[in-house]
Amino acid sequence: MADMTLGEAAKAIGVSVDTLRRWDRLGRVRTRRDDRNRRLVPAEEVTRLRKNPERHRAGGVLSARNRFAGRVVSVEVDGVMALVEIQAGPHLITAAITRDSVEELGLAEGQDVYARVKATSVMVERGGDAGFELAR
Repeated sequence: MADMTLGEAAKAIGVSVDTLRRWDRLGRVRTRRDDRNRRLVPAEEVTRLRKNPERHRAGGVLSARNRFAGRVVSVEVDGVMALVEIQAGPHLITAAITRDSVEELGLAEGQDVYARVKATSVMVERGGDAGFELAR
């Protein structure tokens, strides 16, 4: 098998071209440049990355990738909506869900649950600027 262009390799591996560029910068994939200065990915690299694409998996039957084990701290039902607070390690997660969901799941204080988060918008704040120290 011949070397592949970034687009061909990305399609074969199942990632975006931007991901391959990032992996190249980070040293996760070995590329070479052709005489026109285009990145080429050796066939053996494509084979290696197909076996282990280094992508985070959802870990279940849902597509949400962020799963936090925790315990229900409180359930507040008001009309058709409810607020469920979950203590997940040092983090307190508040979920706004329907009253029907609370009833169907039988949610109550003290239960062990998983909070699954799927968001198209996640803001990131640097630890040093956030006013707290991160545990290392």
